[in-house]
Amino acid sequence: MANQLDNARILIIDDEQSIREGSERILTRMGCTVFTASRGEEGLEVLDREQIAIVLLDMKMPGIDGMDVLREITKKYPQILVIIITGYATVETAIEAMKKGAYDFIPKPFEPDQLRIVVNRALEKQRLTLEAEKSELARQRTLLDLDREKSRVRTIIESLPNGVLVTNASGRVVLMNPACRQCLGLTPAQETGHPVDQYIADEGLCQLIVEISEGCHVDYDDIAPYEFAGPGETFLIARARPVVGEKNECLGTVVNFSDITTTKVLDRLKSEFVAKVSHELRSPLSTIHEQLALVMNDMVGEISKNDAHLLSRAKEKTQGLISLIGDLLDLSRIESGTVCHESKPVQLEAMLSGIVDFLGASAQAKGLHLTLDLPEQPLAPLTSDPLALESIFGNLITNAIHYTPEGGEIKVAADQAGVNLRVRVQDTGFGIEAKHLEKIFEKFYRVKDNKTRFITGTGLGLPIVKGLVDSMKGVIEVESEPGVGTTFTVLLPVSRT
Repeated sequence: MANQLDNARILIIDDEQSIREGSERILTRMGCTVFTASRGEEGLEVLDREQIAIVLLDMKMPGIDGMDVLREITKKYPQILVIIITGYATVETAIEAMKKGAYDFIPKPFEPDQLRIVVNRALEKQRLTLEAEKSELARQRTLLDLDREKSRVRTIIESLPNGVLVTNASGRVVLMNPACRQCLGLTPAQETGHPVDQYIADEGLCQLIVEISEGCHVDYDDIAPYEFAGPGETFLIARARPVVGEKNECLGTVVNFSDITTTKVLDRLKSEFVAKVSHELRSPLSTIHEQLALVMNDMVGEISKNDAHLLSRAKEKTQGLISLIGDLLDLSRIESGTVCHESKPVQLEAMLSGIVDFLGASAQAKGLHLTLDLPEQPLAPLTSDPLALESIFGNLITNAIHYTPEGGEIKVAADQAGVNLRVRVQDTGFGIEAKHLEKIFEKFYRVKDNKTRFITGTGLGLPIVKGLVDSMKGVIEVESEPGVGTTFTVLLPVSRT
C-alpha cells in the first residue's frame, strides 16, 4: 500500500503551461509520476489510458471546462481525488465544485509548499481509504470467527478518516478512534472511561451527548448537526445518534466528527469578496443613479419619449443594482455574525403597525387589501434588534404585495404562542409549488413562471429573512398552495440566551 502511494500517479489539467510545468517539477521531486494535459478533452484521454490517483484540475479552460471534466471524472472514476485549481475571484465556483465531488481546492497563484500540503493531504486520504477497504475485506474474510469480532470492528473504526466517539448510557466515553483524538486535540495516551466533558470543551455538545445517551432523543430527525470550534483555529461538525438495543432501549451515543475548517475558510473568503466588490460598486452606481435623475429633471420636454423611456429604464436598473448590493452587504453581515447585537425591548404591535402603515400605500396602489390583526391583550415585549425585526417583516409583507395580484388580500397577524411571539403574513397570491418550497430560502433562488416572470427582485429577500430569524434563535415556516396563496409564520422567543 505504501509503495502505491509513494509513486502516486497524478494528472495536471491546466491550460497555463507555467502552472503545468511548475507543478510537475514539484510533484516529481515528491516521488510522484506526473502526467499533464492542456485541455479537458486531452485530460479525459489520459484518464482512459492511465491509472491515475489524483487530478489537479483548472476550472477555466478552453473547450470542455473544469466543471464538465469534474462531472466525467466523478461518474467514470469515483476513486480519483480531484483538487480544483482556481483563482480567488472564483471561490464560489470552487465551493460548487466541492459540493459536486471535488476533494479539495488550491487558489492561484500558489507556493510550492501549498501544493505539497494539499497533495499530501489527498495522499493521506487515499491511504486511509485503502486501509479502510483492506480492513473491510479482512472483516468479510473472517466473518465466521466470532472470537475476533470485537477486534475487527475496532480495527475498522480506528481506520476511518472521520472521528468516531462512543459513550455508554451514562455519558461516559467507551471508545475513540485516532481520528477523533486528532480532531479534539487529545493525546493517544488519554484513556477512555471518563465523562464526555473531560474530552470535549464545548458545553452545549456535551449536554446534547448526555441527553442522547440517557434516551432523551430517540428520533434521529430530532437531532441536528452541531458545529463548534475545535482546538487551535479548526472548526468541527458533530453528528450524534443514539445506539439502540434489541428492546428499543438506548445503550449510549455514537458521535461522528468531521473537520469543516476548509469550508469555513471558503465561506469567509466568499463573504470578504462579496463585501469588497459591493463596497467598490455602490458609490459609482449611486453617482450614476443621481446623474440620471438630474438629467431627466433638467431636460423635461427637451428629449423624445423614446429617450425618456431609455433614461427611465437605466435609472430603474441602477436602482435595482444598488438594492442588490445592499442585500449582499446585509447577507455578509448576517453570515459574519455582525447583526442582532443592538438588542432592546421592542413592542411588536407598534412595530408591525408602523410597517403596515408604511407599506399600505404600495398595497393600495396595486389594489390590494392589507390588514393587521392584533390580540386584545398586549403582547410581551420582545428583546431584539429593531432594525433586524423591521427587515424581517418588511421583506415578508413586501413579498406578499409583489406576488399577490390586483384585488387580493394580505393579512398580518400577531399573537402569543407559549414562550414565543408568533407573526403570520398570509396572502391570496400566486402561491408556490411544493417542489420550490425547500429552495426559496437559498440565495438568488426565484420562482419564475408565466405569472411571476415579470416581477423584479434580487432573490435575496427571503435568505436575509431566514438568516436574521436564525440569528434570533427563531423559526420561520411556510405553507403555500398554487392559486390559493402563501402563509409565512415566524416564531421568535420573547427572551434569548
